[in-house]
Order: sequence, then C-alpha cells, then structure tokens
Amino acid sequence: MEMTATLPAWDRRWALFLDVDGTLVDIERHPDEVRAEPELRRSLATTARALDGALALVSGRSIASIDRIFAPLCLPAAGLHGLERRDADGRVHYPAGYADRIAAARAELVGFVQSAPGLLLEDKGAALALHYRNAPALAAECERHMALAEQAAGTDFHVQRGKMVLELKPSGQDKGTAILAFLEEAPFAGRRPVFVGDDLTDEDGFRAVNARAGLSIRVGPPRDGSAAHIVATDVAAVRDWLNASTESIHVPAS
Repeated sequence: MEMTATLPAWDRRWALFLDVDGTLVDIERHPDEVRAEPELRRSLATTARALDGALALVSGRSIASIDRIFAPLCLPAAGLHGLERRDADGRVHYPAGYADRIAAARAELVGFVQSAPGLLLEDKGAALALHYRNAPALAAECERHMALAEQAAGTDFHVQRGKMVLELKPSGQDKGTAILAFLEEAPFAGRRPVFVGDDLTDEDGFRAVNARAGLSIRVGPPRDGSAAHIVATDVAAVRDWLNASTESIHVPAS
C-alpha cells in the first residue's frame, strides 16, 4: 500500500483515536516507568476541546494504567486492546467471566517467568502480557510457554503479538472494535475517524478507520503489510503534530 510521510492538516470534524506507548510516550524498560509530561497532558486536553471532546486513547494498557499516566487528565479510553472501554459519559464497558481461565493461564507462566531473569509477566486482569524486551534471546521460549497458557485458558482466547511482547486475551474484541463502538456514540458519531498507533496490535484500528474513509497513521519506520496510509517518524513528530492543532483549528475557551 502506498504511504505518505506528510501528517494531515487538522480538521475539527475529526474523531481522533490515539495509542499510548510508542505513539504518545516512548516505550520504557518497564510499563510502570512511563509518565506523561505536563506539556503532553495540556496538548491532549487542548486538542480534545478543539474536537468538541471527540478524542479517545486506545491502548493495550488497562484504563487504570492509562489514567495513572495521564492524571489528572481523564479522557474517553479503550484499554486491554478493546476489552474494556470508557465512553464520553464515563461509563465503563467491561467483559466478565474470564477470571478462572486467566488464572489457569497465569499458572502456566509464573514459574517460567520467575526462572528467567529479564522477563516480565504483566497481569491486566482480563489479559496477560509476557514482555521479553529485556531478554530477547528468550523469544522462542516465550512463544512456547504462551502457547501452553493459551491452551490452559481454553477456547475463545488468542495470543496477540506486539513489540517484544506476547499477550493472551479473549477473542472478539480489539482496537478496531473499540473505535467502531466509539463512532456509534456522541461526540464521535458523524465524524471522520483518525487513528494513530505504532505496533502490530494497532493494525485492527487502522483497518477499522480505513473502512470508514478515515485516516490511519503509523508511528515509526514503514512496515510491509501495514494497513496504515500515513507514517509519522516518531513520538516527537506526533507530539509536534498535536501541538500544531491549537494553531490550525479554533480551540474553545476552557
């Protein structure tokens, strides 16, 4: 697919959806080390006002983790790759009934992670993420153990692959389904969707906005097979683009 490196000019009729790690903030060695600087929080708040509230964060993190990073700013958000979603009215839509199956999968992984320095098992409640960024030589072993965890969880679970991470989660929900759910509700409904992300897990979101004649923006070097139409160089380029929103469209008084 032909791609362009020119970020689009701002339009206040957009519905803007933003991934977090690798898009708005740099990826750190441990997920808990990530923080959003005050300038980024101000930029997001200003852009949200300019879009009449039609801005949501769409992440693999839990909503609780998203809120920790951006506090005191609280935006509509989808967490756990679409498994949980907080709409513009503050209502949280969350799946239930997975606790026992996640516990069985966790039991398959805990011993392996404890015996392998550098690995991190992130328990997100309805999903498990096995990070091997600090132990890349263990990638194949991580794949093998996560396959066992997937078997333990049973049907309707699958493994989602990202940047140096394997994530076990229930099937049927992803960033694309979360974006489409937002687009059925105010203030997102009737707007042109724009999604910015960086990872393999964002491809569902790219395809969803493309199907709605939206804009799909991938952060980082071009990747063969990506559904994104536009490339942003890095996190800094995304932040500069967000800052430019205040100069390009009218921002209502706070």
